[in-house]
Amino acid sequence: MKYDYLLVGSGLYAGVFAYHMIKKGRKCLVVEKRNHLGGNVYCESIEGINVHKYGAHIFHTSNKKVWDFVNGLAEFNRYTNSPIANYKGEIYNLPFNMNTFSRLWNIKTPKEAEAIIRRQREDIQGEPANLEEQAISLVGRDIYEKLIKGYTEKQWGRECKELPSFIIKRLPVRYTYDNNYFNDLYQGIPIGGYNVIINKLFQGCDIILDTDYLENREKWNSKAETVVYTGPIDAYFDYRYGELEYRSVRFETEILDEPNYQGNAVVNYTDRDVPYTRIIEHKHFEFGTQPKTVISKEYSDAWVKGMEPYYPVNNDNNQKLYCKYKELADKEKNVIFGGRLAEYKYYDMDKVIESAMNRLEKLEII
Repeated sequence: MKYDYLLVGSGLYAGVFAYHMIKKGRKCLVVEKRNHLGGNVYCESIEGINVHKYGAHIFHTSNKKVWDFVNGLAEFNRYTNSPIANYKGEIYNLPFNMNTFSRLWNIKTPKEAEAIIRRQREDIQGEPANLEEQAISLVGRDIYEKLIKGYTEKQWGRECKELPSFIIKRLPVRYTYDNNYFNDLYQGIPIGGYNVIINKLFQGCDIILDTDYLENREKWNSKAETVVYTGPIDAYFDYRYGELEYRSVRFETEILDEPNYQGNAVVNYTDRDVPYTRIIEHKHFEFGTQPKTVISKEYSDAWVKGMEPYYPVNNDNNQKLYCKYKELADKEKNVIFGGRLAEYKYYDMDKVIESAMNRLEKLEII
């Protein structure tokens, strides 16, 4: 059978593309390396809880077109991302806001908080030379030491003094008592988990799981007129110019015989001595009342080939390398490159959907 489109990977980019193509009567074949659809938004049901297998995914957007689209696939709840930070047993609200400052300095007013931060920022004179200086110049030393330093060093596997300043271009500081992490107009979690959305996106497609497209690309290419490739762009070209850098993440997931472990979906551990960056308690994403709970401890890892690539390391060297691969990609006939790995971007979910929609508009499908 000849297909119109071969979709390599089954994350949101491929899903949005497939959904609209199927509606237009096109035939789509999906080849997925993993044993499930959905990419990193896939949820696994454990003890009746939708566990975010590849880390916390909270949908947020200010794009009404994207919001209306996903709400046409699933009903969303009213979940608001309000993470907390645990520093050596001290609990602070995130993002940095008046609740954080009140706890940190025993103050009450925005004027007091602004004065303290302004005074501490003066420690850095001139252009910040590294991430540590950049962070202090933005939010002062107290917030940096307790809530940024350890967490960032665990995330990147390097001292903040060794990291470039551009990694932290800005830090959200609010002089209001508002714990909502995002500024977007719309926010929530699909009721029943992300699999509800994924299953609808790929409805009508032929699907092959546990299969690496790159191991036999000629065979798969022969089955379709056009390939939509959402895997790593450097892998597609056999690492011709070298490997793009990523950070990886691993999770230790446990079932606990108690109804509520930490009282919040996400708790960041900002002390360097705690090996994990955060603990996710999945039931709180959907206000679960199950008798047991499931938690995932999240560890940041250096990425090597064969591991799951999570976060692109978007420094100058990697961007130059990506541009070389992008030049090759632009010359490929009948291949569309899209999504987090193929575009080497740290994409929020709404931006992945937006990117796929933009491509479909160019193809005059939507």
